[in-house]
Amino acid sequence: MHIDTPTATAGTATDITAALAARVRQAASSGTALRIRGGGTKDFYGQALAGEVLDLSAHSGVISYEPSELVVTVRGGTPLAELEALLAERHQCLPFEPPHFGPGATVGGMVASGLNGPARASVGAVRDYLLGCVLLNGKGEILTFGGQVMKNVAGYDVPRLMAGALGTLGVLLEVSLKVLPVMPAEATLTCGLPQQTALNLLHRWGGQPLPLNASCWVHDGTSTPPQDFLFVRLRGAVAAVEAACPRMMADVDAAGGQAARMDNAQAGADWRACGEQTLPFFTQPPSERDCLWRLSLPQTTPALDLPYPQLIEWHGGLRWLWAPASSAGQLRQAAAKAGGHATLFRRGQEAPPDLPVFTPLPPVQARIQGELKKQFDPAGVFNPGRLFAGW
Repeated sequence: MHIDTPTATAGTATDITAALAARVRQAASSGTALRIRGGGTKDFYGQALAGEVLDLSAHSGVISYEPSELVVTVRGGTPLAELEALLAERHQCLPFEPPHFGPGATVGGMVASGLNGPARASVGAVRDYLLGCVLLNGKGEILTFGGQVMKNVAGYDVPRLMAGALGTLGVLLEVSLKVLPVMPAEATLTCGLPQQTALNLLHRWGGQPLPLNASCWVHDGTSTPPQDFLFVRLRGAVAAVEAACPRMMADVDAAGGQAARMDNAQAGADWRACGEQTLPFFTQPPSERDCLWRLSLPQTTPALDLPYPQLIEWHGGLRWLWAPASSAGQLRQAAAKAGGHATLFRRGQEAPPDLPVFTPLPPVQARIQGELKKQFDPAGVFNPGRLFAGW
């Protein structure tokens, strides 16, 4: 069954596209920087914001939705909540659980930021669900890449290149996404375990045929006495989830911890709070000068010997830390030693504006990215300085 639910008429959408293209051509000829903006919910993310705002919010609407084919095509300014509500009507979803960080989040911002929620380590990232895109480049040209099926790429996979580019390569006019059915069963276990024991169990479970979907370890300093908790979410067939719960709870008991099964409604709210960073860990930093750091590491990385509060997701692959800006060298060295990298996700009050948000690239990779930028945006008008200072 085909569903077509555009927010705006085709004529209006064409007019908006033409106006956007004209604005980009004018900016390129005059050397005017443009700041691409949908809902602005991720303005905090990146090195710097510069340029005149290029507002994409009016370029909105679902162009086509094929529930039986698990494919949806939408305009870049479409509210993310609107798309998720449409999918929910058909018991389908974006399984990577993209964070909104506010009510104005858009699909284009979701792709441009490349950010993912708690399930990312098990189901893949937003880039893995990108099938195609329509892009407005720095010359004001409208380019189409990919399509609406998985096996549609010969050569460079441009749609996936857009994920995490923070709008530095072009304006996402349309994106086609693969979606998936909502899993029939779900359960969340809460386990009282210290960090390294929790990581050891996650590594063991990761090598077993278990419907492991998401995990979160955190130290709860508000409880009396303070405790360490590992939360594990299972999703899949009813039989698989029900069989896995007692088996995993027995593993927790054998490791010296205590496990219990949470109410799904309460657990669902907690997982959303984790993805949206509204848990106390994220909203109550140790001090105003502390920054929120995001360490992406191999899942098998042991507990880090760092004196900072941590929250661990993605079965050990994502470590959140509150630490001062002055710890940048220490954190990036620790991440590199483990085979990963560290990102300054949210700045504290004392973080200098020139402190690199992203780990500096090796020379060869920097050259490749610089050449890609020149090909898509020769005049350098799109989001200058958003990824790295100087381009």
